[in-house]
Amino acid sequence: MSLFDMISRTFFDFHSMAEVLPQLLKVGLMNTLIISIAATVLGTTIGLILALMGISPSRWLRAPARIYTDLFRGLPSILTILLIGQGLARYSYELFGPSPYPLGIFALSLIASAYMGEIFRAGIQSVEKGQLEACRALGMSYGRAMRLVIIPQGIRRVLPALVNQFIAIIKDSSLVYLLGLMVNERELFRVGQDAAVLTGNLSPLMLAGLFYLMITVPMTHLVNYVDDRFRTGRRKMTRPVSSLKEVDEMQQIAPLTSGRGQ
Repeated sequence: MSLFDMISRTFFDFHSMAEVLPQLLKVGLMNTLIISIAATVLGTTIGLILALMGISPSRWLRAPARIYTDLFRGLPSILTILLIGQGLARYSYELFGPSPYPLGIFALSLIASAYMGEIFRAGIQSVEKGQLEACRALGMSYGRAMRLVIIPQGIRRVLPALVNQFIAIIKDSSLVYLLGLMVNERELFRVGQDAAVLTGNLSPLMLAGLFYLMITVPMTHLVNYVDDRFRTGRRKMTRPVSSLKEVDEMQQIAPLTSGRGQ
């Protein structure tokens, strides 16, 4: 068997891919999107709170935000997921039953919030201090100025970084399989791995990887596009104006001005 045949049978067996494709579409893709979107929404909410705590003048608010951020950014994602998924399993059983699905989402949201908090904080602090002072001079309270003027500008400036974080969450969702998801709760990686074990072929995992690429690569280009638009702004094309019109106007004005001079 040649090297090409071995690679093609191991990684590109289209028969094995076709067999696992329905499961990847109906189960894996759906659960990956549910986990990623839910973790992003929860992580964004917690991250914004952390950012506001981090820029607060009170050190009693800054210190917990700093500890939280350092903790969940410093720990490996796989360790955080295992600690949350196994350590809180007893309490989760009373609320959600035996499924570790919610705990996986919760663990990912804690990880994401630590990064998003720093992104939000950097965006808010990048807004010029003069804008806050101008809002205060107009009679706006600190909270209203932050809510209506400062925070919206800060979020807009870091929007590309937030989309990048969402891409990272999509990829980290593959680690939730360590908690032992049920059959109908498996995400893309778990579906591909189970099929690879049953068939003894890595083609299902290759197909799962293609699904991840189909989600993340367009979003990466979208981030670059949005970032470019925010940097350059919207450019409006205008027709070139001929200088002959200005010459005619000057010729019409010249006799009037010369007559006044006399």
